[in-house]
Amino acid sequence: MTIAEVSKQYNIPVDTLRYYERIGLLPPVNRAKSGFRDYTEGDCQWVSFIKCMRAAGIPVEALIDYVTLFQQGDSTREARRQILVEQRDLLQARVDEQMRTLEYLSRKIQSYDQWNPGTEERLLGFRAAE
Repeated sequence: MTIAEVSKQYNIPVDTLRYYERIGLLPPVNRAKSGFRDYTEGDCQWVSFIKCMRAAGIPVEALIDYVTLFQQGDSTREARRQILVEQRDLLQARVDEQMRTLEYLSRKIQSYDQWNPGTEERLLGFRAAE
């Protein structure tokens, strides 16, 4: 696949794909005789993995560490697993915080559905200008 095709399929700008490769986030992509990048199925799996991890909020630096370890082989398996465990735990904490925020917003909306004058002011601890 060409870089344009990968860009379109994964909805990632071409410049971002080049950047990912340049910083070592994406392992080097083979080149066709013409010199253009020629993405294999394996390369596309990396792109999919990176896209998923970035959508989860995992920092580029952690992913670079993961890719670097992956390229070193099976002896780094436990270190790679640990990176993923740490990132999962951080993501879970963010999801938990977002769930608390969602529940708060839902209660706030419910207070509007059950509106009584002064309800919001009491919840916030002050009175609106009269």
